[in-house]
Amino acid sequence: MRKLAVLLCLTMLVCLAGVAHAGSKAKPDIKGWEKGSEYDKLFDPKEADSMKGRVVKIYDITPFDGMATGVALQVEDKKDKSLETVHLGPKDFVDLGSIGLKEGDQVKIVGAWAEVDGHDVLLAVKVKKGENTQLKVRRTRDGFPFWSMPPDALRAETSGD
Repeated sequence: MRKLAVLLCLTMLVCLAGVAHAGSKAKPDIKGWEKGSEYDKLFDPKEADSMKGRVVKIYDITPFDGMATGVALQVEDKKDKSLETVHLGPKDFVDLGSIGLKEGDQVKIVGAWAEVDGHDVLLAVKVKKGENTQLKVRRTRDGFPFWSMPPDALRAETSGD
C-alpha cells in the first residue's frame, strides 16, 4: 500500500511539472529569425535610420516561408504622413506589454531599412514611447538580435538602459 501511495505521489508530481512547463515558454520560437539566417542578413547597419510617427496597426508577420510568427507595426511617418512597415522580431520574444505599446501611440523608431518581399521595411533596433520608455530588440551598433543572445549576454546588454 505504501509503495502505491509513493507511486501515485510521484506520478502526480510528474504531471504537475508537465503542466507548469507547458504554461511557460522556456525558449521562444525564433525559427528563421536567428543570427545568420536569410532574414537576419537583411540587416545592414549602413542603412540605419530613425523615424517618428503614430502606430496605426500592430500585427503578426511571417517575412519568409517557414519562419516563426513575428510582430510588425504600421507607422504613419510624422514628416510626410506615409505609412511605413516596421518589423520588431519574433512574436515569442517581443513583449509590447513591457512598454504598453498600442495603436495610436506616438513613437520614435531606430532601425535599418531593408527590402522584404519587394517592400521597404524598417528592421527595428528599438522603439521609444515617450521620453523614458523603450523596447530594445537589437544591439544598436551592429543590429545583433537580442533574441539570439544567451541569457547572460542579453542581461548585460539590457541592464544599462
